[in-house]
Amino acid sequence: MHAPSRLQRHDAGWCLLANRACARGGIRRYFATVSRLGDGVFWYLLMGLLVIADGLDGLFAAAHMAATGGVALLLYKRLKRWTRRPRPFAADGRIRAWVAPLDEFSFPSGHTLHAVAFSMVAVAHYPVLAWLLVPFATSVAVSRVVLGLHYPSDVLAATAIGSALGGASLWLAGIV
Repeated sequence: MHAPSRLQRHDAGWCLLANRACARGGIRRYFATVSRLGDGVFWYLLMGLLVIADGLDGLFAAAHMAATGGVALLLYKRLKRWTRRPRPFAADGRIRAWVAPLDEFSFPSGHTLHAVAFSMVAVAHYPVLAWLLVPFATSVAVSRVVLGLHYPSDVLAATAIGSALGGASLWLAGIV
C-alpha cells in the first residue's frame, strides 16, 4: 500500500473538518434532510409539479430531466465500479458517516452529479427556478462531504461531470 499523496491528505483533512460540523444537531439534521431529498424525492416532486403547472411544456422539461438523470445514473455507476474509491468513513476512522450510504464507493458523488445536471436542465427550461435550485444543489453537494460520505474531490469531480452532462443534454435538445 502506498502512502497518501499531499492532495489525498488535504482532501481527507477537509472532509474531516467538514464532518465535525455534524456534531451539532441542527447542522446534522439540515444536511441529512437535504441529502435524503437529493436521493431523488426532491427531483421527482419537481418533475411532477412541472407537469401539473405547465402541461405539455412541463412534461417535456420533466422528460428531459429524466433522460439526463438516466444517463447520469449509468455514468456514475460505471465510474464508481471502475475507481472503487472507499468512502471517507471507511478509510478514516475519525470520519463518521452521519447517514447510511446508498452504495459502497465514493467517487464520484452521484447525488452531486444528479443535482448539478438536473438543475441545469430545469433552469434552462424555467430560469425562474434558479433561486431555488442553485442553493439546493449546492446544499446537496456540501451535504455529501459534511455527512462523511464523500471527499471534496468526489464532489468537485461530480460537479464537473454533471455540468458537462447537463450542457451536452441541453445542446442535444437544441436549448443552448
